[in-house]
Amino acid sequence: MAKKKKHHEEHVDESWLIPYADMLTLLLALFIVLFAMSEIDAQKFKAMASAFKNEFKGGTGIMEEPMTVPNPDTNPPSVVEPDAISKKEKERMEKAKQELEALEQLEKRINSFIQANNLNASLQTKLTENGLLITIMDNALFDSGSATIKEGSKGIGTKLSELLVTNPPRNIVIAGHTDNVPISTAQFQSNWELSAIRAINFMRILILNPDLKPEYLSASGYGEFRPKADNKTPQGRAKNRRVEVLILPNYSLSDTE
Repeated sequence: MAKKKKHHEEHVDESWLIPYADMLTLLLALFIVLFAMSEIDAQKFKAMASAFKNEFKGGTGIMEEPMTVPNPDTNPPSVVEPDAISKKEKERMEKAKQELEALEQLEKRINSFIQANNLNASLQTKLTENGLLITIMDNALFDSGSATIKEGSKGIGTKLSELLVTNPPRNIVIAGHTDNVPISTAQFQSNWELSAIRAINFMRILILNPDLKPEYLSASGYGEFRPKADNKTPQGRAKNRRVEVLILPNYSLSDTE
């Protein structure tokens, strides 16, 4: 009689299942976190935080105690209010818009003065991101090589000083510019000095108006170093000889863009 072969079952090492199960648990936790992040709900985040805390402390695992996900129909996501920074940003932009409108109105008043006095060839206005710029050609105020305002031109400064009174007050910068033709006299050793004194003398006319506060005015001279045109031609040099009055906004105009 033939003997039956006895099959011996080999014992399989199943120790690898423990780290494998832990890895699956963590992966599941990760997917649940990603799902919870897709919907703003404080209760979900609180539940997830609690689940992770238990998992890493060796307490009840996620697989053993499933997390209940709130029904979005019965628990709609809470509305996230804009933070304080966003509110301040909106408020700042609104103020910048109002400032731009105020400077536009001021430009219209100055342009009306220019047209009424036939000063289009001597005075120009331009609204820039730095503020309202008024350009006065030097021949409208000074004789060649001189920083003394011509007697018949003082009225320009007087009228502008009235128009520059605003509420609230704004900082005003007066800047003198020249061409690149060298100057060397007993009074001025360089174009830099000539441009600076011209700016100061025009500022002195403006502050004769008691309603224009001197603390808001300043003067500077740039000589030939900030030309608007090519100094190689007489027309270009004439454009470079100028006094600029810049009315600065109280809020950055770039915020309106």
